[in-house]
Amino acid sequence: MKPQSRRTILISAAVALAGFLGFEIGQRTVETGGSPVDGPLIGITSLTSDTYVRAIRESGGIPIVLPNADGSDEKVDEYLVLLDGLLMPGGADIPPSEYGEEPHETVKLLDDDRYLFEKAMGTAWIEKTDKPMLGICLGGQWVNVASGGSLVQDIPSEFDGLSHRDRDHKVLLEPDSRLSRIFETTEMEVNSLHHQAVKKPGNNLRIVARCPDGVVEAVESTDPNRFLIGVQWHPEKLMPENQQQAKLLQAFVEAAAEVQAEQRKNMAKQR
Repeated sequence: MKPQSRRTILISAAVALAGFLGFEIGQRTVETGGSPVDGPLIGITSLTSDTYVRAIRESGGIPIVLPNADGSDEKVDEYLVLLDGLLMPGGADIPPSEYGEEPHETVKLLDDDRYLFEKAMGTAWIEKTDKPMLGICLGGQWVNVASGGSLVQDIPSEFDGLSHRDRDHKVLLEPDSRLSRIFETTEMEVNSLHHQAVKKPGNNLRIVARCPDGVVEAVESTDPNRFLIGVQWHPEKLMPENQQQAKLLQAFVEAAAEVQAEQRKNMAKQR
């Protein structure tokens, strides 16, 4: 089956799933008769909240929730071809064995199916493609761990009782970072719901945001041409009211749209 035909099937399935779950895909044209869809396809590795779906839709993308019911990686290679961008959402904790540690007593592990699928999907996306990827909270930690990095397993235990759960706080962005250019600032307020954070950045990643208390709040690729970003806060929960936070999702979808446009160009050359 041709990739464009598989895209059609994937979008149709996503529309059906969205209808079943009560979500809206948005005003997008599903491909018919060989005409391209309007908007890049953004895979979401788990359905933890409809806010991710709505944020992608409001930013101009077509959200595709990827099934992880049995933890299978059978379709991962196909997703790498069909999708234009990948969003990894928040959730429970990555097994510390992934970065060579025993679990702290506060760790609450991801369920096995989600863990196995997200590990396979995130790792393959980073290693086999150069397409845009955005990780939010747990997803940001996956960006780091899948790249060979490690985590602070419990912030209060390692930062003298400091909590980053259920509060707002300031983050300081590196001036020369992609993230700073997206937000057009080096300082802003964010929401905070996490008890873990990046400790050692993964291969080809750098720390680009911290809280004034020293906790890492974001990492990104050292390659200036690659959109690979992980953040600890939840910009999708602040949309659409907070237009500053909406910039991150918009930039992510715009980067995916560039991938889609390039794919269309290549397909046109092959005809």
